[in-house]
This record gives sequence, C-alpha cells and structure tokens, in this order.
Amino acid sequence: MQSQQMAAQTAMQKLEMETQAEMKIEEAKSKFAVQKMQGEAAIKAELMQLEFNLNMQLKGVELEGLKNRESQREDAKSKRISQANTEQSKLIEQRKNNLPPVSFESSEDSLDGFDLAEFEPR
Repeated sequence: MQSQQMAAQTAMQKLEMETQAEMKIEEAKSKFAVQKMQGEAAIKAELMQLEFNLNMQLKGVELEGLKNRESQREDAKSKRISQANTEQSKLIEQRKNNLPPVSFESSEDSLDGFDLAEFEPR
C-alpha cells in the first residue's frame, strides 16, 4: 500500500512538473508574441512617421512650385501692363505732336532670334 501511495505521489509530482513546464512554455510563447507585436507596432509607427515627413516635404515642394508659378505670372502681367502703358504714352505723344506712326515691334519678335534685314546692304 505504501508503495502504491509512493507511486501515486510520484505520478502526481510528475504530472505537476509537466503541467508547470507546459505553463512556463505557454507563458514564454505569450511573452514572445507580445514582444513581437510591440516590435511590429514600433516599426509601423516609424514607417508612418517617415511617410508623414515625406508627404510634408512633397507638399512643401508643390506649394513652392505653385508660389513660383504664380510669381512668374504676376511678373509677366506686370511687364505686359508696363509695356502697354509705355505704348499708350507713345501713342498719346504721337497724336499730340502729329508724329509719324510708331512701330512697337522689336528685333526680338522674330522666331529664330535674328532678322535677315540686318544683313541687307546699306
């Protein structure tokens, strides 16, 4: 009877040790899973921050391009208005003083950059 009791006690101790070992294995697995998820979350957060920074840089470049284009438009408009005012002044002066017609074309108006009239004999 005593040997049966010892055998039963040994079997219980063995079962208890196996259960504890399985619990430790499961605990280690869950800790590993948590660490893995934390690592993935950290990597995702870093990637999201990088994406945000790149999007902000891209937006800045786009805004700078729009600003430059608008500035060039305004400069061109200002030059056209100035040229129109100059031409209007010359026309008013021409009418007041009965001067011959004024040509507002310049040598820069030709498509190829130079005029063949420059090479005619004088």
